[in-house]
Order: sequence, then structure tokens, then C-alpha cells
Amino acid sequence: MPSLRNVLVDVEPIKRDRDFRMIWLGQLVNGLGRQVTVVALPFELWNLTHNSLSIGGLALVQLVPILFFSLGGGAIADAVDRRTLLIVTQILLAAGSLALTALALQPHPPVWAFYTVAFAAAGVSAIDGPARSAALPRLVPRERLPAAIAVNWLSGSLVAIAGPAFAGILIAVSGVATAFAFDVATYMASLVALLVIAPIPPYPESRANLRSIVEGLEFAWRRRIVLATFAIDFNAMLFGMPSSLFPQLALTVFNAGATGYGLLQAAPALGAFVGAAFSGWIGKLELPGRGVAIAVAVWGAAIAAFGLCTFSLPLALCFLAVAGAADLVSAVLRASIVQLTTPDRLRGRVTSIHMLVVTSGPRLGDAEAAGVAALAGPQLSVVSGGVMCLLGVLAMLPVFPGLVSYRHSDGQAVAETAEAAAT
Repeated sequence: MPSLRNVLVDVEPIKRDRDFRMIWLGQLVNGLGRQVTVVALPFELWNLTHNSLSIGGLALVQLVPILFFSLGGGAIADAVDRRTLLIVTQILLAAGSLALTALALQPHPPVWAFYTVAFAAAGVSAIDGPARSAALPRLVPRERLPAAIAVNWLSGSLVAIAGPAFAGILIAVSGVATAFAFDVATYMASLVALLVIAPIPPYPESRANLRSIVEGLEFAWRRRIVLATFAIDFNAMLFGMPSSLFPQLALTVFNAGATGYGLLQAAPALGAFVGAAFSGWIGKLELPGRGVAIAVAVWGAAIAAFGLCTFSLPLALCFLAVAGAADLVSAVLRASIVQLTTPDRLRGRVTSIHMLVVTSGPRLGDAEAAGVAALAGPQLSVVSGGVMCLLGVLAMLPVFPGLVSYRHSDGQAVAETAEAAAT
């Protein structure tokens, strides 16, 4: 029987790696504010339009800059000091939340203005995400990287629980403008953390140009295990991500108001938090690719079960929590595979492709769920999405047979070979 110490999350990166600890603390505070905005923006759009398609439209508006800027953002992350780049993106994102605050204070704010700010913020996030993820392997040694990823997910899950629940109460008491203003204030913690860590200079002779972007794409295409992690996550998010339906479900199906909406948003994060808290075993898996396939299948089954339980909010929340725990396992394993397989000189670019999938998949999933709900109702949209996710996993196994047999030692050999070829 494994000891409790081997099962609980490994916090060695927080204790032993000072710069990682500072970044982690800054993200913990800022993450709470960002989660509040994630909840407040769709809620405001629903109140302005009373139409789920407006939220699906928000997902598409946020998707466009991600598609255009992610790959370039990864190339920039490989060519400049990653700490400096993160400082710039945090300032710009704080300005975006300040603009949302100003809009929400107007008596009749135009919907297009919210879309415009969301578009700009998504473009900045498309640069911020690859830079932040690519910086992580420079903050901790290789052997503590899976633990650092799990710890990040633990804090992310914690704020994703507290954020939506807090946002629901804050919106009900003070309105969405206060929620956006709270987000602005939390960016100060992230900026302070970045200012006190050491610089993260680029790999020698790295350049941000079209050729460098193509080089990253070629690496991801040739490494089938990396491509497999992208494909299986895209499948899960495209068909099994019904978050755009949460306002409609909370207000018209469960009749639970803003508080119920916050609980629906928080439930997957609660499951992810529990999964991260007991994630010590994840980094020890001998076959992490097989773990990814199983976790995505559990995600799809749990989402389908959630859709079948619209008669009971507590039961529905339980299935969303199970889905969140499965997503945590999948995310930690996929991120570890990508980071450990990719040499540092390419990490920003390959991570940008990873982030492109991770961020565009849910937004396309939101649009897909909203479209199906408009035609057939929210319950059928959720259930059909979960079933399609399961079928997608089964379809991908013969396409990527190496996924279920992959070992981390295989990825280390790939990264070392690629690094040696570049010198």
C-alpha cells in the first residue's frame, strides 16, 4: 500500500526553489481575480442579452486572437527574456480588466465593447501563456518539474473554486463592476512576484521570426507523442466543455440564480483541487500516456452523467467535480509529456502550440455547446458532448498507438537528441 506521503501533492518545488515560490504566490493571488472576471463577463453578457449565443459569441471572439497570436507569442518567448515579457503582459491584462470595470459602470453598456476588450485580452493572454509555461522548467530542476506542474494546478484549482463562488456572492451584493475592479487589484501581486525573481534570458541566437515558428511546428508534428497529447485534449474540450451553458442551466433549469451559477463554475475546480491535493502518484506513473487516455475517458463519462442529472443540482455538481479531477490528471500528465520531451530552445514555441489547443479547445467547445443547446436544448447538448468525447478517445487510440506505451525516459531521449542536433 502506498504511504500517504507518496499520494499527497509533492510541495518540494515550493520549499526548495525560491523563484518558483515567488511566481506561484503571485499567480495564487492574481488567479483569484482572473477567475472572478471569467465568471463575471459571461454573466454580464447573459443579463444584457438573455441569449446563450451571446456567450458562445464571446468564446469565438476570444478564439480569434488566440489563433493569430499564440504561435508568434511562443516564438517571442524563446527570443526574449521571459520575465520581462511576463511583466509587460501583466500590465496589459490589468488594463483590460480596468476597461471592463469602466464599461460595467455604465447604465447601458454596448455588448460590442465587452467583445472588443475580451478580444484584446485574449490576444495578450496568447503571449502570456506560452511565456509563463516555458519559464517553468527554468525555475525548477527536471526531476521536480511534474511536481511543480501539479502544485500549479493545485493553486489554480483552489482559486477556481474560490473565484466563482466568491464572484457569485460579489456580483449578487455589489455588481459586476466590483468584480472586474477586484481583478485589477490582484494584478499587483503578480507584478511584484515577477520583479523580485531573476531574469530568464533566451536561448543563445534565438530569433522571433517565421522560420522559428515553422521549426516549432515541425518538431511538434514529428514527435507523435506530443501531437497525441494535443489531439486528445482538443477532443475532450471540443465535445465535453459545456461551461457556456452554465448561466442558462443555473438560471432556467436549476433555478439557482447567481449563486448556483457560481457553484456550477466552481464544481470542476473543486474536483481538480482534490485531484491535485492527492497528485503525488501522478509523477510516478510508468505509462503517463495511458493515464491521459483513461483520464479523458472519465472526463467524457462524467460530463454525460452531469447532463443526465439536471433534476438535482447537488448530484450534478458531484459529476462536475469528478470531471474536474479527471481533467487535472490529464492536464498534469500532458504538460509533463510536452515539457520533458521538448528541448529548452524550442519550449516557448511548442508550449505555444500546447496553449493554443488548451485555450482554443474550450472556446470552440463553448460555441459548439451553445449552438447545440439553441437547437435541441441544454441537456441534450451536454449529454451528446460527453458521449462524443468518449467516442473520440476510442477513435484516437489506433491513430496514436504510441500514446499508451509512452514512458518519460523516451521523452528525455528525444529532448537530448534534439538539443544535441542544434549545437
